Formats: sequence, structure tokens, C-alpha cells
Amino acid sequence: MTAANRLADARPLNPRARRRPLLPIIYWLVVAITLVPIAVMVVYSFNVAPNHRITYVWHGFTLNYYVHLADLSGLWQAFVLSIVIAVVSGLISVLIGTPLALALERHRFWGRRLLTGILFVDIAAPSIVVGAAALSFFLSIGVHTGVVTILLVHVTFNIAYVVVTLRARLSGVGTALEQAAADLGAAPVNAFFRVTLPIMMPGIVAAFMLALAMSIDDYVITSFVAGSATTFPLFVYGVKTGLPPQVLCMGTIIFAVGLLLALLNGALNRRGRA
Repeated sequence: MTAANRLADARPLNPRARRRPLLPIIYWLVVAITLVPIAVMVVYSFNVAPNHRITYVWHGFTLNYYVHLADLSGLWQAFVLSIVIAVVSGLISVLIGTPLALALERHRFWGRRLLTGILFVDIAAPSIVVGAAALSFFLSIGVHTGVVTILLVHVTFNIAYVVVTLRARLSGVGTALEQAAADLGAAPVNAFFRVTLPIMMPGIVAAFMLALAMSIDDYVITSFVAGSATTFPLFVYGVKTGLPPQVLCMGTIIFAVGLLLALLNGALNRRGRA
């Protein structure tokens, strides 16, 4: 420990901070509101359910519902469909959103402000409005609703989040390295793949994860354009006689995978700054 750290540890707390417990209370309240429902989901996914329906009375530890995730008719198919749509829509959104974010952040062209406004309107628009508008559009052009329409709508609303995330990343790094590459004779394509793309990569990963979460989580918009297809949120909402415990298991798996990806992205960011 350095002398500066020892001095900082030995320094007494500001008396004003001691008299202001409100901020710590708000902090821990927000943490509790955020984490307690997730903790309950994880803990009770290991609870024995006597009637094969979720109960919040502890009956004992079991891994049975994780072992038999695919045994419940309809749930596994809905879960797989949600994952496939989320991954594919996330990849398409990143492929479209990356050049769009570069164009909006690094270039000035006619219609730039209008395009930026449309992206923010897409984020701000209520889900029920987006879903109703999408359904009206598909019906007006004679497209049957189903998996394809779900995918198209998810790509549509994910692009806005991808562009906003990548623009935030680009605005924070500047163009000095790209200009240096150009001064050293790098062609634009080489400069993009050797300089710009590595700089953007943490933002691209974060944008993909955000798109993944938005897609898996969506219920309202999907319910308008799903047709006979059933995603995981639609299956859970459609259960009328109590939720099966496998729902908590799948929620726990989604949370664990998302947490793992977030930690990996954080590690990549720290490695990039080192």
C-alpha cells in the first residue's frame, strides 16, 4: 500500500457526510429493489414444487427442474425460439447499426438530424404504439404474422439502441488514432479494420448484449406480430394455472449468461485500457 493510500485510509470522514445518511439509504434501496427479485428467482428455482407449480414455501433443494428443462411441452420450444430471435436480431442490428453510427458520428450529411430524431423517436415511442403500427403495416401489405415478422420488428427497435450505444463509444475516443493511421499511409479499409473496429469492439459487444436483452425481454410488441408463434415471454404470460418451476430455471440461466457476458465485456474493456 502506498503512502498516499495509507493517508487516504487514515483520513477521517467528512462530518457532513456522516450527517447525510439519505444518499446511502437511497443507494441500498435501489440495490435491493434491483437485486431482490433476481435473488428470489435464483433461490426458488432450486425449490421443490409439490404440484409442479411455483411455490414460495421452501420444500427442499433440488436440481430436478434443471435436469428436466425440456420435459415441459411448449416451454422449451418457446425458450429456444426467443434465444434464436434474440441472437439473430442482435447480429443483424449490429451489422446495420455499426456503419450507421459511424456515419452519424463522423460525417455531416443532409438528413443527419432527421435520422437522429427518428432513432430517438423509435426509442421513446410506447411499445403498444410500435406493436399496433407494425401489425397494421404487415396486414396492409399482406404479410402473415409469425417468426419472420417478430424478427423484423425486433431488428427495427434494436437498431436504435445499437446506434445510440456505438455513438456514445465513438464520441468518447475521438479520431486521433484514425488520423494517425491515415498519415502513415493506411488505406481507409485497412484503417477501419486495424484501428476503428478494435476501438469500437467493446461498444459493439455492449450494443449486441443490449439488443439481446431487449429482444428476449419484449412482450408487448411481440404479442402484436407473433401470430401462432410463441416466444418465452408469451408462453409465461399465457400460463393460467400457475407457473411451472422450469420458468424460474430458464430465467436463472438467462440471467447467468447475461452476467457472464457482462463480466467478459468488462474484462475486455480493462484489458484494452491496460
